Amino acid sequence: MILVLLWLAVCLMPVPLAVNSLELATGRVGTPGTLRVVWCEALGEGRYDCRGWFTPDGGDTPVEVAASPDSEPGDVMRAQLTPEGDRAVPAGPKGVLAALSLPGMGLAGLGFLPYVVLYWLGARRGRRAAVTGGVLVTAAGVVLMVTGLVAAYS
Repeated sequence: MILVLLWLAVCLMPVPLAVNSLELATGRVGTPGTLRVVWCEALGEGRYDCRGWFTPDGGDTPVEVAASPDSEPGDVMRAQLTPEGDRAVPAGPKGVLAALSLPGMGLAGLGFLPYVVLYWLGARRGRRAAVTGGVLVTAAGVVLMVTGLVAAYS
C-alpha cells in the first residue's frame, strides 16, 4: 500500500510544481515583453547559465535577467518577466508546452497504476480495460512530455 501511495505522490508532484511556470507562460503573472539573450556560460556537465536583456512591452527600461538555460546568445523571443524581476521565461505556446512537459511525465507514470492496484487486489475483472487505459494514458503523457521538450529546445 505504501508503494502505491508513493507512486501516486511521485506522479502527481509535477502538477503543483508546474503551476508557477504555467501562470508565467500564459501571462497570468509577471510582465510581458521581449527577451534578447546576450550570453551563455557553460557550467560543466551540460549545464549553462544564460543572461539577457528583458524589455517590457510598456517601453520601460530594459533589465538584465537570467534566461532559460536552453537559450543561445542572439535568441530573441516573447517572454514573461517573473514578479521578482530576476528571470524571464518563454511566453505563449512555446512556454506553455514547455511547462506542460513535467506534468506529462507524471501522467505517463500514472498510466498503469490502476492495473497494478487491480492486480494487487486480485481482481480479474477490469484488468484488460486497465491495461488498455494504461497504454492510452501513458502514450498521452509521453506525447505531452516530448512535445514540451521539443518546444523548449526549438
